[in-house]
Amino acid sequence: MGISKDSLQSHKKFRDNQELNFLLLSDEEQRVHEQYDVIVPKKMYGKEYMGTERSTFVFDREGELVKEYRKVKSEGHADEVLEFIKENVK
Repeated sequence: MGISKDSLQSHKKFRDNQELNFLLLSDEEQRVHEQYDVIVPKKMYGKEYMGTERSTFVFDREGELVKEYRKVKSEGHADEVLEFIKENVK
């Protein structure tokens, strides 16, 4: 599943447009973001602001966190996570 601060309406549009087959959850109040410490200082065009650090968290079947990926870049990331899951999550 994916989680972002975007609205449910925004998620629906994005999910439909990208033809995604998994849940997108809305965290507009940033409770989950704060719990996983992904709100960080960022810079764009020389201005600093607080934004979301793109991250991936892998949980096992019992709901235990088994791996964190911080400062994720999209290129090759899905393959890296899938390989980790295949080898480590039973």
